Amino acid sequence: MTTTTLAVLVPLLPFLGAAAGLLLGRTAPGFVRPLAVLPTLASLVLAALVAARQGGDTAVNAATELTPTGSIPIELALHIDGFAALVAVVVGLVASCVQIYSTGYLRDDPRYSSYAALVSLFTSAMFLVVYSGDLIVLLVGWEVMGICSYFLVGHYWETPEARAASLKAFLVTKLGDVPFLIGLFALATDAGSFRITKVLGAVASGALDHPTLIALLLLAGVAGKSAQFPLHTWLPDAMAGPTPVSALIHAATMVAAGVYFIARLLPVFEASQAAMVVLAVMAAVTMAGSGLAALAQDDIKRVLAYSTIGQLGYMTGALAVGDRGAAVFHLLSHGAFKALLFLAAGVIIHAAGTNSLAAMSRMRNLRDRVPDAYWTMTVALLALAAIPPFSGFFSKEAVLGVAEHVVTGHTEHAPAAAGWIVLVAGLLTAVLTAAYAMRLWLLAFRGRGTEAPDHGKEPLTMTVVLWVLAIPSLALGGFAFRLLPDWFDGRDLGPTLTTSVLGTGVALVGGIVTYGAWRHTTALAARVPLGAVAAHPEGDAAQVEAEAIATHEPAYGDIAYAPDPADPGRLLLGPLHRHAAAGFHLDAVYTALFVRPVQAGASLVRFLDREVVETYVRGAGALPRWLGAAVRRAQTGNVQTYVSALLAGTVVLAVAAVLVATGA
Repeated sequence: MTTTTLAVLVPLLPFLGAAAGLLLGRTAPGFVRPLAVLPTLASLVLAALVAARQGGDTAVNAATELTPTGSIPIELALHIDGFAALVAVVVGLVASCVQIYSTGYLRDDPRYSSYAALVSLFTSAMFLVVYSGDLIVLLVGWEVMGICSYFLVGHYWETPEARAASLKAFLVTKLGDVPFLIGLFALATDAGSFRITKVLGAVASGALDHPTLIALLLLAGVAGKSAQFPLHTWLPDAMAGPTPVSALIHAATMVAAGVYFIARLLPVFEASQAAMVVLAVMAAVTMAGSGLAALAQDDIKRVLAYSTIGQLGYMTGALAVGDRGAAVFHLLSHGAFKALLFLAAGVIIHAAGTNSLAAMSRMRNLRDRVPDAYWTMTVALLALAAIPPFSGFFSKEAVLGVAEHVVTGHTEHAPAAAGWIVLVAGLLTAVLTAAYAMRLWLLAFRGRGTEAPDHGKEPLTMTVVLWVLAIPSLALGGFAFRLLPDWFDGRDLGPTLTTSVLGTGVALVGGIVTYGAWRHTTALAARVPLGAVAAHPEGDAAQVEAEAIATHEPAYGDIAYAPDPADPGRLLLGPLHRHAAAGFHLDAVYTALFVRPVQAGASLVRFLDREVVETYVRGAGALPRWLGAAVRRAQTGNVQTYVSALLAGTVVLAVAAVLVATGA
């Protein structure tokens, strides 16, 4: 079987599994789980075979024209280089783990069949994005992922949070997709083709007439899809969906699609230095802002969501300094440890028995109850904090290393300003990442919250997946940075001494300071009896208890349910904590700038339609009705009335004639 045939089957098998799962979900429920797992596993195997055959050598290209469309054809094309081959393997691995994990996590869910089918369709769409050699076909996968995310995030549609989150995710990403689509058409117009190879050839020959405009339009779509500032606000709210969906979206599909798209078309962005600086600023604001927000979140999944936003900022930062190898290296590493983090969080939530108990401040004694999640999440958090020798260290250092090369003038692929922005923001984010990773670990596994009821041991399918993902989280980076240059552009991805010392040093500082803050708040919290909170009419219990600790006074009132007051994030952030916990009020800003004006405009249109347009419509119908009523009243059937009216009319006409004649 040829490599092209294998590549075609990779996205096709999950698509067929999704279709079959939807058709057989009600009539043959016993086939639902095999149809969810087996096609995705088969795609993983085929993607690995495609990667082995491609081997980092010359890209595999194949195309056939779908239908004549005029001057710019649309083709069903494949373009599989080293980047595409490896990203597809990670997509298949994470998707397979998510499907296997979901068989246990959602074993009692009545809508599991539709859920599994949507996950398979989601996976198929991402494979299409990865392998596609035509921008319009890529756009199809891009949009299919958007609609799948809408349904999957809203899986628990009975809850208002899930309904609002799914709608918000759809609308915000579509807001970015509109300029993205315009940018694709502008790019194809300048290049004369939607084929990626021809577009890159046009860029190399200087055929793009509007590189800055095209790059900025495309960046809008990337910002929405990959949750970058300012279109990142949908991702934390998307945690209302099932936890395995969060793992899939964050680690291997939707949010990775934007980064992968820039990596595939990086020469288009490099043609405009202004676009590269904008990309660097977007990455820097995203990294720093998400790190601060993560340090203030209480929900474990929202911490991980902001963490994803920040790690994607590292990837876009690497792209802003012109190195797609470092960006995709971090994408691969992040895919493993972020999927592990979410699935381990799912085990914690499953142990608590409900999705509503994801608040870290209410966790207690989880280390002994979920040992698999404890050990594997510890590995994943160390990788997230970029502590050597875990995988996140090598991939993050690759990003910081290329930023340093730009700053020192060793490469001219990006402006020096972009290098400085990415390097400084990357080091700051390293501090914040280690801080919120340490905080998560301490609150989740050494917290003082009220112990939740024991809901029994987790299914084997959930715990096995954790250990499978722990292997690349621990071991991927150590050998990958030596092998990946042969698959990518040949650039060195090894850590440099300066950034390794700085990056690891600031990460250790962030973790140690957070641990010290936790010890301090724990000592203060010991003054408050465990389980005691204040039933205060002017605020919630957690707020009153936190205020009592801050003032070194015991909480007053009746004994009730107690969150863990020993939260180091509040101490570290100080007055910034309230704003960071609310995502720096960006949703409120967008509401004031966009939502309320649109609602006011809609109200005005409604008023004009009801009071003006409908008045004219009602008047147009009423006038003939009144005239008809008048004419109807004149038709009495009385001959004397008719003769009298005739005589009266005659007299009137005679008088009028006399008056006219006299006036003449």
